[in-house]
Amino acid sequence: MKLRVLEILQEKGRTKYWLYMQMGLSYQNFNRLVNNQTSSIKFENLKALCDILECTPNDLFDNYHK
Repeated sequence: MKLRVLEILQEKGRTKYWLYMQMGLSYQNFNRLVNNQTSSIKFENLKALCDILECTPNDLFDNYHK
């Protein structure tokens, strides 16, 4: 699975920096999250992303088939 955070930001006309300020994470953790360099995501961060981006978890994830 892959997070679509950057694509959603682009669709909404928002910047990565704007989301970073909203999330309140360290820059290192935030950068890993939005660049799909993490193997897990906390439910509280998932909820925050959904609330801030006004989307559902289904919108955030891009499913792929092996």
